[in-house]
Amino acid sequence: IEQLQEVDVVADKERPQAEQTQMSQVDVPIDQIKKLPALMGEIDVLKIIQLLPGVQSGNEGTSGIYVRGGSPDQNLILMDGVPVYNVSHLFGFFSVFNADAIKSVRLTKGGFPARFGGRLSSVLEIDLKEGNMKKFAGEGSIGLIASKLMLEGPIWKDKTSFANSGRRTYVDALIRPFQPPGEFIGYHFSDLTAKVNHKFSERDRLYASFYTGVDKFKSTFKDQNGDESTSGLQWGNTTGALRWNHLFNPRLFANFAGTYSKYKFEINSEEKFSNETYSARYFSGIEDFAAKADFDYLPNTKHSIKFGASVTHHTFTPGALAYTESSPWINIDSLLAFSPKTNSVEMYTYVEDEINLTNRLKANFGLHYAGYVVDGRYFNSLQPRFAGRYLITDELSAKISYAYMTQFIHLLSNTSTGLPTDLWVPATANIPAQQSQQVAAGLSKYFPALKLDVSLEGYYKYMTNLIEYKEGASFISRSDWQTQVETGGLGKAYGMEFLVQRKIGRVAGWVGYTLAWSKRQFENLNEGEVYPYKYDRRHDISV
Repeated sequence: IEQLQEVDVVADKERPQAEQTQMSQVDVPIDQIKKLPALMGEIDVLKIIQLLPGVQSGNEGTSGIYVRGGSPDQNLILMDGVPVYNVSHLFGFFSVFNADAIKSVRLTKGGFPARFGGRLSSVLEIDLKEGNMKKFAGEGSIGLIASKLMLEGPIWKDKTSFANSGRRTYVDALIRPFQPPGEFIGYHFSDLTAKVNHKFSERDRLYASFYTGVDKFKSTFKDQNGDESTSGLQWGNTTGALRWNHLFNPRLFANFAGTYSKYKFEINSEEKFSNETYSARYFSGIEDFAAKADFDYLPNTKHSIKFGASVTHHTFTPGALAYTESSPWINIDSLLAFSPKTNSVEMYTYVEDEINLTNRLKANFGLHYAGYVVDGRYFNSLQPRFAGRYLITDELSAKISYAYMTQFIHLLSNTSTGLPTDLWVPATANIPAQQSQQVAAGLSKYFPALKLDVSLEGYYKYMTNLIEYKEGASFISRSDWQTQVETGGLGKAYGMEFLVQRKIGRVAGWVGYTLAWSKRQFENLNEGEVYPYKYDRRHDISV
């Protein structure tokens, strides 16, 4: 008798969209993302997301996303469950996400389950690879502007694995030989992703992930007298997460996590003469520490209950301009413009229940409660959520959803370029939190013979308490940022989306069409009249 070795077969079952209660959600297989055309050899996840219905791009070639008439700050972009505040490399032409390190990509545009909160327009979940526990593997590439390498494998076979990836551009090195002596203008970006996965037992698993990325632009000029002028721009993200999964019993599962996220940017300029030095530095950023607990409970075959809570400590640095001057005659070191740091605490708790009411009727009822503390004051928001699905036939379903959302942070932007000069600022007593209500309804059909998911959705979203810079205002100001903005803005976005998607087979991909309107209104902008929002695009077709 020959003894055979144990073999584990692992696969993700794809459920047709028609069967799911969740609507306004699209999963994009990472294999498809990596096969699509790339700009200068760099595969970009966000550029692929721009090709989905309901998603508009910013400027041509950039990686920003505008979902169902919303602004970039209204997108909750999660990398392994950690918010990423700036997702741009190379002034917006590439995103910070290295496709080689990614396991899955999921975009939710509406019908948000109660477990999601803090943003109005979308949730983009990007999960990193966990590493191969059986054998070592890797992949890499050398492109026109960047090279990258990804390695994964077991640290302790069948117990602990790692997945590390790195990427760097070399534009600065390529152009250096062509620049005259004493002059240099260069730019590069780099990022590093690392993840470790340890299996304690069949009931317990620990994950640790880390990301850091930075963009650096620098120019230097030195003349024959030795006088030197230097200027630069630098921005980047750092994130980290420690997550513990525990299975209490077949009916109760828990996920505990601690996360960290930081974004900062800096502009600097310096001039050096024989006995004089002048320098200026502008810096801004946001830093988060968070802890959360999520539970999945299955009391019986008709109910799937999720509940949990989270708390986040934000530190906002809206902006400061420092100036120094040094010479034999004078020494100056001062802040010419300064918006003080603001600390706030954001917390939420939620519960949702997905119920099989009949064999064909399923619904998800949820409630999300959010609290917010800033400057000694407490604000709160109760946000109901609902989604329903009725199977007309085994492959055809009708769906409807409603979501009330509140967002306690804002992004101030007065540029359409990819420069990272946008400021993250908190809701305060003078600047209320953004809010939205969105309803959506649609049909979803699955064609088994063709392995096609087809969906048609209509939506309407109403937003309040939006903010914009006042006319002529700038991110560099001598006064508090709160005096530079218009508040009380209203927004309306509505339209229809059509999607045909095939995830497997020799021919795979999607065809999407969007018909959409997006409008804004502020009392002191455009004479109080309604105007089309940025990148309002009536028709959008992608294949």
